[in-house]
Amino acid sequence: MVSDNMNHTTYHRMVCDAAGPEFNPDEEPNAEARNFYDMIRAGDNPVYEGNSKHTQLSAAVRMLEIKCRHRCSQAWFDDMSNFIQEFLPPDNLMPLDFYNTKKLVRGFGLPVQVIHCCVNNCMIYWGDDSDLNSCKKCGHARYKQTVRGSGNRLYIWKLKVSYKKMHYFPITPRLQRLYASTATTNKIRWHSEHHMEDGKMCHPSDAPAWKHFDGCFPDFSSEVRNVRLGLFADGFQLLMYEGGISVLTVLVPGPTNPKGKIDVFLQPLIAELKSLWGVGVQTYDISKRQNFQMRAALMWTINEFPAYSMMFGWSTAGMLACPHCMEDSDAFRLIKSGKQSWFDNHRKFLPINHPYRRNTKDFIKNRKVTKQFPGVRSGDEILQDLNNRGLRKVMDVDAEVVNAAISKTCGWNKRSIFWDLPYWREHLLRHNLDVMHIEKNVFDNIFNTVFNILGKTKNTYKSRDELNKYCRRPQFAQNLVTSKYPDVPFVLNKSQKKDVLEWVTKLRFPDGYASNLGRCVDANKLKMFGMKSHDCHVFMQRLLPIAVREFLPNRIWEPLTEISLFFKQLTSSSLTDEELRNLDEQIPVILCNLEKIFPPSFFDSMEHLPVHLAYEARIAGPVHYRWMYPPERYLRKIKHKIMNKAQVEGSISIGYIMDEAAKFASFYFKEGDPTLPLKEKRNEVYLDDIVDDDMFEIFKPPGKAIGAEGKRYLADNEYTAAHLYILMNCPEVQPLIDVFITEKRKQFPNLNDEVVNVMTEQECPSWFEKYVCS
Repeated sequence: MVSDNMNHTTYHRMVCDAAGPEFNPDEEPNAEARNFYDMIRAGDNPVYEGNSKHTQLSAAVRMLEIKCRHRCSQAWFDDMSNFIQEFLPPDNLMPLDFYNTKKLVRGFGLPVQVIHCCVNNCMIYWGDDSDLNSCKKCGHARYKQTVRGSGNRLYIWKLKVSYKKMHYFPITPRLQRLYASTATTNKIRWHSEHHMEDGKMCHPSDAPAWKHFDGCFPDFSSEVRNVRLGLFADGFQLLMYEGGISVLTVLVPGPTNPKGKIDVFLQPLIAELKSLWGVGVQTYDISKRQNFQMRAALMWTINEFPAYSMMFGWSTAGMLACPHCMEDSDAFRLIKSGKQSWFDNHRKFLPINHPYRRNTKDFIKNRKVTKQFPGVRSGDEILQDLNNRGLRKVMDVDAEVVNAAISKTCGWNKRSIFWDLPYWREHLLRHNLDVMHIEKNVFDNIFNTVFNILGKTKNTYKSRDELNKYCRRPQFAQNLVTSKYPDVPFVLNKSQKKDVLEWVTKLRFPDGYASNLGRCVDANKLKMFGMKSHDCHVFMQRLLPIAVREFLPNRIWEPLTEISLFFKQLTSSSLTDEELRNLDEQIPVILCNLEKIFPPSFFDSMEHLPVHLAYEARIAGPVHYRWMYPPERYLRKIKHKIMNKAQVEGSISIGYIMDEAAKFASFYFKEGDPTLPLKEKRNEVYLDDIVDDDMFEIFKPPGKAIGAEGKRYLADNEYTAAHLYILMNCPEVQPLIDVFITEKRKQFPNLNDEVVNVMTEQECPSWFEKYVCS
């Protein structure tokens, strides 16, 4: 029997969550509630008599979480469990091994479906096709015929083993579980409880796309607990995310990328999304102690550019690669290199009276631009185009032949399965351009060209040979006498490269801000290698303008600085509509200024896509909710769960399910914090026991020194800079800084803010010292 005081425990609430508010503990519980009762009994019993810190269940979950976090084997788990037994009394309740631990926490686990697939990715054996024994498109057998035995005693093994299988993790029970804990419920409802301040968008719910969807479906938006989802995809793994929580949804079998056939593996997900939209599911909200009909909608997908084509159905290769411009692209193929160029493709985004439109010298020679960009197509227009062209979904029997014929005359290569969602056409933005990869590609192009990296620079002999066929730049033409090309002003010489790389080697960043860029420097070949996306992100936004400031002419340095500042402002955590409209107006000019510098071969599709990024941010909200950094890091964590390289998908699935069980169980042991104790960073120190009310906020140390102690006297300029930094970042000093600014404005009434800031930096430290001493 369960004790009476259990009525006030977390575990009893979990039973009520599972069975609903009408549940009576005296009734015979159903199977699911019985599992929770088993955990209740384990939860109320200490590991051993006299222990008040851990129950049997909490200890088991903690051990499981440690195993998942450190990617330990089952053998390690068994050995460690046996070792712990040596410290405990004989009558303890600690699980003896991994098998018993899994059995104890089984009730926290969530389902996974293993679905057989055609070896050629033609179909999955699911739904009405679940009983087929061969592919209905290519005819390939579903199961392997395994021959066992030897010599004359050969026989066919009767156990059916499929050639290929996918793993599907249903999202409905996982969404229900998020509402079963107070640690996660508030995160899902946060979008409805926060309010915009000063017109700044800090969340997609502040953006027009979200509000437009609310206006189209008021019955959905009236229930604030309905869930809005995003879908990340990298070709093999697909993640759903909501409220900052990511959940693995589809694990596509390898080893080959499904590419355009990704829709085959999305069928279970789309069917579940349609059910969650149309009917919903009865869900218990622990924070309000009530049942409600939870519905869900997919807001958009986020993918790198090649995966964009897989999801959208529009080819992202060739001269029609831009999914916003579509057929309105002005890209062309270069004569010498044979590559597509998006040079002079941005003047159509300028105001109709802009002087660059009439410029016939700096862009494609003798060409004026009068047309304007017609704008991004609506969902209805795209769907009508798909219907008119007769494109098929890849699951259709004749899809491959029909779509291949149509794709020769347009950029479409299929009808995406996402159009099966009844609300998909109403979205203002369905697929996001990934700012992370676009920024990295733009930086790589700029850096490799400015540093003239062999094999990666866009300033090649072919590029120089074809330059004057498109542009009027005779100063860079080949010398007919020496057959050499003159130096271009946007490429650094050898000594300049050395200076920049030495500077990068000596750079030091705050802990956790960036990796050690010095490790990427190759001093012999005068280049940088092995830079990750975040390294490029930091270099592009923070270092590029400083690194080349002394070595490039202003007419070249300024556009590079402008593109750097564009990405810096675009990726801000909060944005106003006015700021984004300004960025939308500035980016075509910035790209045109770059076109005046670099050759046509420099401009591939990645140099074109930034022209659409400000528009997407204005429609959908801040970029950091819609780029690939979070899923890339999460997918890296998932891939580290591979313990058996012969069965990659199964290994990931088992590891993920264990990790998920430990994660969801942890919600009930430390309410309000959805994680078990986190490891402190290497230099974090918390001096909670030291209380000094007289200590200024800036001097309360958040960390500790790393390495041996050393002494060095500061130069005068370093001392002044340190003094100024402390004054500007100390809240207690701010009133005196206001006094200084007030005195200066009285003394010089016509000062503008920029001059006041300069005077504050130059004069405030010495003024502060005299003011305090007086």
